[in-house]
Amino acid sequence: MNADPRNIAIADLTYELPEDRIAQHPLAQRDGAKLLIYRNGTITDRQFSDLPGELPENTLLVLNDTRVVHARVPFRRSTGALIECMVLSPESDRPMEQALLDRSPVRWWCMVGNAKRWKGEELLAEKEGHALKAERKDLENGEHLIEFSWENGGTFLDQLDVFGEVPLPPYMRRAADDNDDTCYNTVFAERPGSVAAPTASLHFTPEVMGAVAAKGIALTRVTLHVGAGTFLPVKSDTMAQHAMHSEQLRIPRSTVTQLLAQLGNGPVVPVGTTALRTIESLYWHGADLALGADLAHLEVNQWRPYAEKPEVDVKTALEAVLKWMDKNALDAVAGNTSLLIAPGYEFRVADGLITNFHQPKSTLLLLVAAMIGPQWRAVYAHALANGYRFLSYGDGSLLWKG
Repeated sequence: MNADPRNIAIADLTYELPEDRIAQHPLAQRDGAKLLIYRNGTITDRQFSDLPGELPENTLLVLNDTRVVHARVPFRRSTGALIECMVLSPESDRPMEQALLDRSPVRWWCMVGNAKRWKGEELLAEKEGHALKAERKDLENGEHLIEFSWENGGTFLDQLDVFGEVPLPPYMRRAADDNDDTCYNTVFAERPGSVAAPTASLHFTPEVMGAVAAKGIALTRVTLHVGAGTFLPVKSDTMAQHAMHSEQLRIPRSTVTQLLAQLGNGPVVPVGTTALRTIESLYWHGADLALGADLAHLEVNQWRPYAEKPEVDVKTALEAVLKWMDKNALDAVAGNTSLLIAPGYEFRVADGLITNFHQPKSTLLLLVAAMIGPQWRAVYAHALANGYRFLSYGDGSLLWKG
């Protein structure tokens, strides 16, 4: 496979996924999921509750503490036609958690289901004696700018809690139920803003967290608010024509410090592709700072790692981030990333990855192939042959860098 991901043909990153292998519901016990271990070309089958025993004592686990919101809001036209607004991002480039606390009216960019049936008139949703109105203000690149308004005095997040639904992925061919409110969020979810769960983290339970702590394995947190783009398949023949979606992230100072202290002392293992993309984006931010860039916030383009490979090691990059934070009196790094990790990518921070099994022809599968190389095919073939469940509510894997 060519080292420049622009030349990768997505047809080379596919496999046959039978419909009945896509998990439609979560397991009754989160940590009862299967866990595939890939290390040095060897595949081992475990259960997720065994994870602490599979990690060295000096491991640093990186968790994504985002929380999925009720981002899918159904409205009805006067004709009875269902119009669904999938809330994506605020009109202004503000932190998601802040914008969710705004009062009426608010404007958010949305994906709209059944949009061809909507003539642009004001829509109304009514529930529990309250009403939520939606009016289209703009349309750009397939996304609709919607103004939401209400009169009950609460925040926009309050309205989503009342009128919205858990935005299950399109491959779960069912409506969300009350069980998904809990099961489609992690036990450590804290910062609201995602429309999709960091699914590898769904397997964690208080018991697994306790066993991790008892072994002395360190934990640190980042936030990446997962966007709907995570579900979009690659439709272009090669990656050169594929535009990666941008997602908001936040990395507290304590995490930067922990990552710096971890260098040379043990492996860094992000839980999920979102946590991995966050810490790798942090490196590129630091590398640019070390090279003298004058930056107000983190902004990593999808092709940044492939344009040039700077002679900046991880230690220098992380130290540059801390100096930049000191200079700007920041307690966290915030910004956006559209980083694409594909075969040819050189990992700077992550030594392994805990992740679920991903869709064919997806950027998430590209990331797995970058982590373990062509052996991803053997890993996925083993999972298919041994009863593993796939995608968001499916089973997990611990993949060590090839």
